Order: sequence, then structure tokens, then C-alpha cells
Amino acid sequence: MSPLTVTVLVFPGVRLLDVTGPIEVFTSANEFGGRYRVQIVSEDGADVITSAGTRLSADRAADEVREPSDVLVIPGGPEWETLIKDDALLDVVRRLDATAGRTASVCTGALLLAAAGLLHGRRATTHWRFTRQLALRFPSVRVEPDAVFVRDGTMMTSAGVSAGIDLSLALVEEHYGAEVARAVAKDMVVFMQRPGGQSQFSKRSQIPYSRQELLRRILDAVAEDPGANHSLSAMARRAGVSVRHLARLFHEEVGTTPARYVEQVRVEAAQILLETGDDPMAVVARRTGFGSAESLRRAFVRHLGVTPGVFRSRFRTTGLVSDEPVTAGTSAS
Repeated sequence: MSPLTVTVLVFPGVRLLDVTGPIEVFTSANEFGGRYRVQIVSEDGADVITSAGTRLSADRAADEVREPSDVLVIPGGPEWETLIKDDALLDVVRRLDATAGRTASVCTGALLLAAAGLLHGRRATTHWRFTRQLALRFPSVRVEPDAVFVRDGTMMTSAGVSAGIDLSLALVEEHYGAEVARAVAKDMVVFMQRPGGQSQFSKRSQIPYSRQELLRRILDAVAEDPGANHSLSAMARRAGVSVRHLARLFHEEVGTTPARYVEQVRVEAAQILLETGDDPMAVVARRTGFGSAESLRRAFVRHLGVTPGVFRSRFRTTGLVSDEPVTAGTSAS
């Protein structure tokens, strides 16, 4: 069986882990039954300096790639707003994609694919900080903001930085089976399938913009005191409008229901308390308006895909503040 060719495009300012994460997965798979040939390609074949200041050597120029790639990896970079205006780079992306069996982006690489016109009408994701930008700048893309990675036809897009490892493991499983992918995941000490979506890493503290002063006051009040009574009837009474009118304002201005917005704000408030304090779950639940630890647990699973206990263990500490070894139950890998 011939090796599968993985082509990784690099450019000045590329994020280092966007490149090395997938490469490590594919080359590690070769130790467990996979067969990959990885090549690094730059626009002109020259070395590039990553956003971390590290020099990466390219194996060849993009024009020298003659054979089709089984997988084309498009990484991202912090200066994505400049990159998506680089017509020469976008042309390279299009040409390499045209002969690739699968094209996969990491982090803001999705914005490069979108700018190249390759995500039109497709489902996609990117780093949680930029999903809104992806949706606003490229309205034909159906953005899935909570996904760690999304597969749509021959296109795959992944969330921020380390999610490129998740995506690459999925490709190894597709090519060589779950046993090989599992061996790679164990060898790299990462999850075979990461628990929860990327919303567990994001912050929802930004109050949605509203043209309605009345609604802005309501949104501010919820953010200032998430634990207060914010039932639809209570909010409508404080605003001096009908329940139906307030629900309509939320739908038109915020794009969600009052109850869902309040719950999102309360989940974020609970995230902060879990990250920074030692209060028992029942206390966190009362302080953030959930009432009970069970209601808090259900909301976390619904919004973040993990329980409050798992969230606290994952984000409170790296585990290096004591002499105790970090185990699978406390690692944030």
C-alpha cells in the first residue's frame, strides 16, 4: 500500500502548533501501522518565520507540487486579517486544494479557506474567538461555533490551535482505523475524542449589542447580577412591557430567548466562580441563580458538554502546584 501524502502549507507568521500538531499525529501514526509521507510547502519554497519566531524549512515551493495530495493542511496565524487579503497566497491555497483528496484547516486557517472561496455553502468552524468574524465576513459559510472540528464533504475545519490534533486523529482513524488512531492518541497523551465542545473554553461576557435602550438595560441587569430573579415575567415587569413584547425584542435583537440568554450568562458566572474559588457546587449554584447543584450540572452539560466538576478540575490548575502527579482525571490535555 502506497503512503498517503500530507501537504502542509506554511507562510510567514503561521502559528507553529497549527503546523507541528498535525505533523506529529501523522508521523506518529507511522509507528503504529499508518503510512504517511509529510511534505511542508511554502509559496516560493523559502523558509518561513512563524508567529513564535521559529524558522520552518519548506521541502519545496507550491509550484513544484506535481502529485495530488491525499490531505492538504491549511494552518492559521495571528495576522489572519492580512493573510485573507493576500491574493497570491489565496491562489496557492486554491491550486493545492484542486488536487487534494481532502483539505483540512486548523484554527484561523478556515478564514483562509473562506477567503479563497472554498467554504461557500459549507459547514465550518474556527477558533471560538473568530467564529463571529467568519460568519460576518463570509455569510455563505454555515458556522458551527461550538464544534471542535467539522467535516463537510472533502473539507474539514477545526477550532483553535490544538484542535488540529483532534482533526488529524480523525483523519488517521478514517484512513487506518480506530485502533491506529487510539494508539497515536495514547502515545501523545491526548484525548481520542475531546470531551465537550469549544464553548467550554470561550467567554460569553460580552453583552450583545442592542439598538433598543430598554433591552440594553435588561441585558446589563442580567450581566451585573446573574443570581437575581430574571424570569421572563420579572424582567418584563421591571421594563414596563408585556411578556410577549420582551420576548419579541430578545428574538429580534439578541437572536435567542430570554431564558436561554439568562442561562448563558449564569453559566459563565459559574465558570468564573469555579475557576477562581473553592465554594461547593451548591453554593456556586445559589450564587449564580441556578438554585441547586443539579440544575447547575444540567446547564453545564447542555451548554459546555461537561459537568461543573470536570470543568473545575480542567481549568482550575495545571496540577503542578503540588508534588502530586497529574493524572488523567486532572489533566487538561
